[in-house]
Amino acid sequence: MITSKVILAFSVGVLAPVLFSASRCLLSTTTTTAMASSASYTPGTHSMAFVTAPSQEVAKKIAGGLVKNKLAACVNIIPNIISVYEWKEEINEDPEVLMMIKTRTSRLEELTKYVRENHPYDVCEVISSKIDQGNQPYLDWISKIVPEK
Repeated sequence: MITSKVILAFSVGVLAPVLFSASRCLLSTTTTTAMASSASYTPGTHSMAFVTAPSQEVAKKIAGGLVKNKLAACVNIIPNIISVYEWKEEINEDPEVLMMIKTRTSRLEELTKYVRENHPYDVCEVISSKIDQGNQPYLDWISKIVPEK
């Protein structure tokens, strides 16, 4: 049985390398298209959600459902992270994987509901950050894949 968790802190020292390792899905190095400007992109239209899972198998199941149900355009599954957290007055340290999910901000509530209904933890991590700018063709692709709510 998997223990319930609440992640209390997600260190920038851990997150920064993770984000850079998954950047191939965020920014294209083969296009010369400029970053989205405020004139062509409304900052915050899209978001990245972060969800930890106990294994790649669990993450793949959740990721597949999110993409199939048009709640996410892309989910990166980043292996080999260690989460250190307090749960039931004890400090725990567990191996996990991290899902970095790209979606529309307007779909975050539905995305969170889906994760909660399909995640083995009693209290699963679902946190998000709005995307202020990015590669315009990539942002357009997210919009095409994930319909407006």
